[in-house]
Amino acid sequence: MLPLRHALAVAVVHIFILSESWALAKNINFYNVRPPLDPTPFPNSFKCFTCENAGDNYNCNRWAEDKWCPQNTQYCLTVHHFTSHGRSTSITKKCASRSECHSVGCHHSRDSEHTECRSCCEGMICNVELPTNHSNAVLAVTRAPGTSGGPAPRLQVPGLPALVWASVLLLL
Repeated sequence: MLPLRHALAVAVVHIFILSESWALAKNINFYNVRPPLDPTPFPNSFKCFTCENAGDNYNCNRWAEDKWCPQNTQYCLTVHHFTSHGRSTSITKKCASRSECHSVGCHHSRDSEHTECRSCCEGMICNVELPTNHSNAVLAVTRAPGTSGGPAPRLQVPGLPALVWASVLLLL
């Protein structure tokens, strides 16, 4: 029985090692990204995806700086510039104050044939998607202004590596 358990544990470890190559950057699900549980600098602090003039949304989210937003900010801002054919020319994401989020929406420049869409959202790393039209270039808030409390808790499902290690521990 012991050799069978050992062989099974080795097989599970090999699956785990092979799963690492499966977890390539293109397979990152930015909706489930959770910042590490480090101490927050102040109550109700949050993080946003941050990049300056990125060429596409994937690289902006992938290489976003992981730092807390300043205390005078309440939202995550996304500014998306794209051509009339829908090709992104630049993407900027950052922490934003309430005043920076008053000009959400899309604006088309007839001179350059480019469109700029701006959106703001409230919550931890909420600025995953790009605004592309008037229906998603909005100010999205999770609670009414002036109410207390943070964003609603999210269900966190363990990933494949955590499940593999739990299986190995159970087998030993």
